[in-house]
Amino acid sequence: MNNVIAYPSREVRLGPLDITRALPLKERRLVGPWCFLDHFGPLSFTDDRPMDVAPHPHIGIQTVSWLLEGEVLHDDSLGYQALLRAGGVNTMTSGHGISHSEQTPKPNTGRLSGVQLWVALPESHRHAAPSLQHIEKVPVAELQGGVVQVFAGAFAGLVSPAHHYSELVGADVRIHRNAALSLSLNKSCEHSILVLDGDCELNGEPLRQRVLYYLEPGRSEIQCRSREGGRALLLGGPPFPEDIVMWWNFVARTREEIAQARADWEQHHDRFGEVKAYSGARLDAPLFRSPQAV
Repeated sequence: MNNVIAYPSREVRLGPLDITRALPLKERRLVGPWCFLDHFGPLSFTDDRPMDVAPHPHIGIQTVSWLLEGEVLHDDSLGYQALLRAGGVNTMTSGHGISHSEQTPKPNTGRLSGVQLWVALPESHRHAAPSLQHIEKVPVAELQGGVVQVFAGAFAGLVSPAHHYSELVGADVRIHRNAALSLSLNKSCEHSILVLDGDCELNGEPLRQRVLYYLEPGRSEIQCRSREGGRALLLGGPPFPEDIVMWWNFVARTREEIAQARADWEQHHDRFGEVKAYSGARLDAPLFRSPQAV
């Protein structure tokens, strides 16, 4: 495929959850401002709690949580609690510092599948006050050949109510069985596609699951097709103009900022607050290994 680069994802295990980590990769760190992409599940369960991520800190990003199935309970150091279900989105702005936890609630449907994304904040907003936006239902468009849900930015004539600080698009694209779906793109943006379920072709070429397909700027349209029905994640935005440094849950500009954030977390600094709604110990930061700018 011309100007399309395939990046195999990494497989990660988090308790009972199988995770496909599509960003960051050694060869591809960013797609627009998107700097992190985990696809988890699908998982069926009964008595266990597959999602139980203890309180942990963030700086310099917005987390974007998008579920395909199931429920996740968000609690944070601002005192907000939000029960996320499929079709809604949680967008948390960390700014200069926040901490949060994510758990499978009780009761639940016994199913869990979704994506966890991070957006790098630009210099003008990365030290801002933290906040949370919980949106129960994102905009949906019925198109010829499929359905598009827009959970971030603007796409296909839809605008997500979630507020972001960079131009971007985050969309869940479903292609009907034996159908083709044409999608218009912003030529100034780079994009990526990750198959979430089923089968999908891009401009006549089959796409593999657990592979991130990167599309360089310059495209104004793509055509997706499916034989049995497929679902894919579309991300995009203008190439991010700033170098970032990523380590653990932190996104900054220098290694010194990362080291300071780690120290503040380990010393229980007021910067990150406490997730009082969570019952249990919070996560400790790993040993610091100096990251590289990307």
